[in-house]
Amino acid sequence: MKKYISKFHYLTQDLRTRSHLKQATIACEAGANWIQYRCLTKPDEELIEEINEIAALCDDWGTTLILTNHYHLLDKVDAQGVHIEDFDADFKAIRKSIGDDKTLGASATNISRLLAVQNTGVVDYCGYGPFALTNTKANNYPLLGFEGYRQLEKHPEITIPVIAVGGIHIEDVDLLIKTGVYGIAVSAAVNLAVDAGRALKAFYQKIY
Repeated sequence: MKKYISKFHYLTQDLRTRSHLKQATIACEAGANWIQYRCLTKPDEELIEEINEIAALCDDWGTTLILTNHYHLLDKVDAQGVHIEDFDADFKAIRKSIGDDKTLGASATNISRLLAVQNTGVVDYCGYGPFALTNTKANNYPLLGFEGYRQLEKHPEITIPVIAVGGIHIEDVDLLIKTGVYGIAVSAAVNLAVDAGRALKAFYQKIY
């Protein structure tokens, strides 16, 4: 089942100064059509409560809501899918668990992992990075930079939508799009901006 995949993925993050609900509200008001709820600090009970609040907001705005990792909560909340960050996850088992109608995203850091994700036959899109240094998610993987994404042109067998992710700033968007990636994911460049709503709009307008 082919799913709708946005070309701009906005991710919430754990911030002391702004709740995930507030981040999602700012994003929806600024025109975001895809929000990935990425909360890694709360127990399930608190997650369910907050996700349902964000889900109601997204429903009002017609915004797709994706959860990071917590696919076991999909039967308790109104989200459209899940993004799994674990490279070693059993994606076929997760697909069986969540059903065919939910969107399933994965992550990859190199071409071989990207192909492995595609070859599962059950993943709808793949976040590919990191593009540049990022403090949002700790990792020691090589930075892809623009050249890393240009390498995708040498692999026409890759047909899964590829979303560039990791340390992307507004000035990177034009060149990233020219590499042929399907879309772009952003977190800190919006969430830590002086005016998060304006920052999100700027990304959205460049990509669309």
